[in-house]
Amino acid sequence: MNPSTESRGAAKRALLSLAIGSFGIGMTEFVVMGLLPNIASDLLPSLWASSQEDALSQAGWLISLYALGVVVGAPTIAGFVARFPRHRVMIVLAIALTVFNALTVVLPTFELVGASRFLAGLPHGAYFGIGALVAADVMGPGNRAKGVAFILTGLTVANVVGVPLGTFLGQAWGWRAAFGVVALVFALATICIVFFVPEHPGSPGRTMRQELGVFRIRQVWFTLGIGAIGFGGFFAVYSYIAPLVTEVAGSPEWVVPIVLVLMGIGMTVGNLVGGHLADIDLRRTLLFGLAAMAVVFALLAVFSFWIISLSLLVLIVGFVSSVLSPTIQTRLMDVAGDNQSIAAAMNHSALNIGNSLGAFLGGVVIAVGWGFTSPAWTGAVLAIAGLLIALLSYRVEARRSAALVGASS
Repeated sequence: MNPSTESRGAAKRALLSLAIGSFGIGMTEFVVMGLLPNIASDLLPSLWASSQEDALSQAGWLISLYALGVVVGAPTIAGFVARFPRHRVMIVLAIALTVFNALTVVLPTFELVGASRFLAGLPHGAYFGIGALVAADVMGPGNRAKGVAFILTGLTVANVVGVPLGTFLGQAWGWRAAFGVVALVFALATICIVFFVPEHPGSPGRTMRQELGVFRIRQVWFTLGIGAIGFGGFFAVYSYIAPLVTEVAGSPEWVVPIVLVLMGIGMTVGNLVGGHLADIDLRRTLLFGLAAMAVVFALLAVFSFWIISLSLLVLIVGFVSSVLSPTIQTRLMDVAGDNQSIAAAMNHSALNIGNSLGAFLGGVVIAVGWGFTSPAWTGAVLAIAGLLIALLSYRVEARRSAALVGASS
C-alpha cells in the first residue's frame, strides 16, 4: 500500500466513523415521526382516549423540544470548543449523544422524556458542524460540498434503514425499543471515532467572542433564515407522515415504515446529487430546490388520498429536500468568513428551528380541524417564504458587490 492509498483509506475510515454518528442522529431525530401515535397513546393515555388529534399535536412537542436543543446547543457548544482538537470534541459529543438517548429509553413520563429529547438535541449541531469541517478538509478545495454530503449521508441512510427499522421495532415491541437501538448506534460511533478519527487540530487562538462575530454578517442571517423557514416546510410534512398514511390514505400501520423507506431513499439520492450540484452552481441549486419543494408539497396535499401517489410524492419530497441540505450548509460556510466552527454548526440550528417551526405549525393546523393534509399546504407556504429570502439575499449581495466595484474604480 503506497502512502497516498493509505492516506485515502484512513480518510475513508475517519469519515465512515463520523457517518455512523450522523446515522444515529438521523435515527433519533426522525424516528419520532413514525412513532408519534405510539408515543402519544403511551405517554398521554387520557388525552389519547378523548382526542387523538389533540394527543398527536401535544406529542409533536417532543419533536420541537429536540429541535430546540439543537438550536441552543449548536452555537453554544461549537463556539466554546472551537479552540480544542476536533477529534477529542467529537468523542465527547458522541458520548453525550449515547447517554442522553439512553435516558429516553428509561424515563417514565411525558415531561421527563421531553427533557431527555431536549438534552439529546444539544450535541447535534456541533457534531454535524465540526464533522463537516473535518470532511471539507479531507475532500479539499472544489469538493467541499461533496465532503459535507458524505457526512450527511449517514443521516439520509438512517432514513432508509434506521428510521423504518426503528419504527417497526417501536410498533412491535414498544417505542422505547427504537431509542435503545439509537443509544447502541452512538456507542458504536464513539468507539469508531476513538480508533479511526486521527488528530485534527482546532483553532487554539479562537475565543467565543470571536466566533460570535459571525452574527454581525448580514448574509449569515439570510442563510439561516432560508434554512429555518424554507426547510421548515419539509418538517411540517415529515412530522405528520404517519397520520397522513393511516388517516388520509387509509392504509394500515405497517405501511408507515415502507413509506419512510421511500422517503429515506429519496433523501439519500438527493443528498449526493445536491453535493455535486452545489459544487457546480450553488445559487441555482438553492433557488430551484426551494421552488421545487413548494410545488411538490402542494401536489402532496392534493394527491395524498391514494397510497400509490402518496408514496411517489414522498420519494420526491425526500429527494428535493435533501438536495438543499449540503447546499445550505456550503452557502453558510461561504458567507461566514473566518467563523467556520460556529457557522458550520449554526446551519443545524437553523434547520432545527425549521424542524420546531414546521412541527409546531403542522400540529396547529391539524388541531384547528383543517385535516391531516394541511401540514403539506403549510410546508408549501414555508418553502415559498424561503425562496423569497434566498432571492433577497442574492439581490443584496449583488448590490454590495456592485457598490464595492464602483468604489474601487
